[in-house]
Amino acid sequence: MKVLVLHGINLNMFGQRDPAQYGTTTLADINAQLVALGAELGVAVEHFQTNFEGAMCERIHRAHTEAVDAVLINAGAWTHYSHGIRDALAILKAPIYEVHMSNIHAREAFRHHSVIAAIARGQIAGFGADSYLLALRAAVQHARATAA
Repeated sequence: MKVLVLHGINLNMFGQRDPAQYGTTTLADINAQLVALGAELGVAVEHFQTNFEGAMCERIHRAHTEAVDAVLINAGAWTHYSHGIRDALAILKAPIYEVHMSNIHAREAFRHHSVIAAIARGQIAGFGADSYLLALRAAVQHARATAA
């Protein structure tokens, strides 16, 4: 099983950006935790981060042709307005899990709406870096349940 984890705009700044909201865990820490949990669960985890919307869409397009079993995405601010990323994700056959470190529903009103949510299998928000780990566990559990 292969899981692709996509990190969107500004997420390379985890650990430095607004520690009160996002904590001090870095993106490298999150990726290492995901790879370690993936190994424990017997799945390959690949991660990708970009601050460029077109590069994100191109990586999603590439995932369409690869044997990706699930996609975890924290699109950052793109979550709330990028119909381009949403449309690229809609091409995928693999289930999509939307991830957020903070609880987007308890923040500014513009963060309450996600253009991705309607095509996602689920959304996990508000658990800090654990949001990613919970999403990976959910993706693996769902894939195994549907394969059985």
